Parts: sequence; C-alpha cells; structure tokens
Amino acid sequence: MTIEIIPFEEKYATYFYDLNVAWLEKYFYVEPYDEKVLSNPVENIIDKGGFIFFAKYDNKIAGTVALKNQHSFFELTKMAVSPKFQGLGIGKKLLEFCIDFATKKGWESITLYSHRSLVNALHIYKKYGFEEIPLEKDVHYERADIKMRLKL
Repeated sequence: MTIEIIPFEEKYATYFYDLNVAWLEKYFYVEPYDEKVLSNPVENIIDKGGFIFFAKYDNKIAGTVALKNQHSFFELTKMAVSPKFQGLGIGKKLLEFCIDFATKKGWESITLYSHRSLVNALHIYKKYGFEEIPLEKDVHYERADIKMRLKL
C-alpha cells in the first residue's frame, strides 16, 4: 500500500477535526484555541494563507497536518494519525511532505510547538533537523513547553 498526500478539500474537514480531537484527548485536552481552529479550518488556516494536507492509505484518510501562516513564520501544526494507521510511517511521510512543500515555496523555516512529554515526536523532529528555540511567554497553546524551528 502506498501513502498518498492530498490537499485540503471541504469534504475532508470532519477528518481534520476528528483526528486532531482524538489525538488531543489522548495526550492533553482540547483548548479553546484548538476548538476554534479545528472547527473552521478554512477561515482559520486556508483563508489566512495556510495549508492543510491529508494522508490517504488504502483509499482512507489516515492522517492530517497543517501549515498555519502565523505572519512572521509558518507553523507546522495539527498533525495527527488515526490509531488504526499508526506504525506505518504516515506521520513521517506527512512531515517530509511539509518540509519538501516549504522548501519548494522558498520559505526560510518551519516552526512548531510541542510538549516535552512527547519524547518520540521530539526525537523525530530533531532527526529531521528541528532545533529548540526560545518559547515566547504568550504562546497560543497552554500545553506548549517547547518551540522548535527547522531552517530550510
């Protein structure tokens, strides 16, 4: 089976919401900022110059990721893979796709926010060249305790 990365279409909006809420509820909780972005991805990501992608495996939506335009940088955010499809390298494929996409767009970097308890995720980010940078005091996620950037 191959993993296909496809761009956002309105018909996939519920997958974007459901995959991310399931991930957030497993590891943390859904913050007001998450609810706002996930409930209206077109208004909060697409219309603001951002991008959303989905991973299809065996013709089913298996994962998702977004590149949110934060004005002075693009944030890699809202990456989630369905538990049914974990262990197939889908998260890595989504990450590699985003890095390649950003490089082709000529972006200088990609930034992400995470939490130190997500050891496996942080290990993967470091493997791909993300480096820790200072976390601002007024970060938009309550759960974020680490900020990382990949220079392209």
